[in-house]
Amino acid sequence: IIKTVLASINSKEECNKVFMDNRPQVVFHAAAYKHVPIQELHPWTAVETNLGGTMTLVELSDKYDVEQFVLVSTDKAVNPVNVMGATKRAAEKLIQSFNTESKTAFMAVRFGNVLGSSGSAIPTFQKQINNGGPITITHPEMTRYFMSIQEATQLILQCCALGKDGEIFLLEMGKPIKILQMAKDLIRLSGFEPELDIPIVFTGLRPGEKLYEELQLFDEKKVMTNHKKIMILKEENLPVPWNIFKESANRLLKAANNISSSEIQSILKQILPSYSPGYFDPLLEKEKVNYTIKGEA
Repeated sequence: IIKTVLASINSKEECNKVFMDNRPQVVFHAAAYKHVPIQELHPWTAVETNLGGTMTLVELSDKYDVEQFVLVSTDKAVNPVNVMGATKRAAEKLIQSFNTESKTAFMAVRFGNVLGSSGSAIPTFQKQINNGGPITITHPEMTRYFMSIQEATQLILQCCALGKDGEIFLLEMGKPIKILQMAKDLIRLSGFEPELDIPIVFTGLRPGEKLYEELQLFDEKKVMTNHKKIMILKEENLPVPWNIFKESANRLLKAANNISSSEIQSILKQILPSYSPGYFDPLLEKEKVNYTIKGEA
């Protein structure tokens, strides 16, 4: 039986009622804001939901004796340059830290873009093709990792079966796909010719976007499992003790409540040494250089 409940992970009261009424054995936590540029402009909302909402569910899972808790994470959490990735990486560290204090087995699953999910590239490109173009791409060299919805869900379930305590699982996604090539293939599959029938326009990287996504941190090592498409990422350092991490997380949530972008950035950098906010767009920089040369000539 599938039961639908309308509730917000940012409401402890609503979530507590859900747990109390249903007493789940396993929690799959996939609720998060994922739109990178919007979260760059509203970092307090990203912190409140991606980190604060995770903390609410983690603490309730412990309170109601949930057996397993699976956090759905993202490749954007690796060496994050944006608030979305930073808050998801903070959520990974949160579940690892809390895992040392709880009987519940907490784990995270890290993977890339899911084809056909809300806001993903293919439905957007198809709509643009149907409207006669142009297809808009941020940068000609941009690549991303992709999985189907079916593959992602099946592998998350497999991770739940494999998981024991505090692991971060990495799903095998093959080689990264060039967004430009994907757009050209989609144009041809729709019966048109790229540039001739459907133009392609490069708009430049948006705030917080990377050209290339990464799958593991420099201090993480891949460990194979019995499943050929699932690996475990092992870190060199032990998780931060829960009382220390919780103090930092609460300071971050307080900064979010105060709608203080500068304080949010400062605390995120303290929690995440690999966090490097900002972005560099070589396409726009090249245009600036060309413009300067023309101006001087």
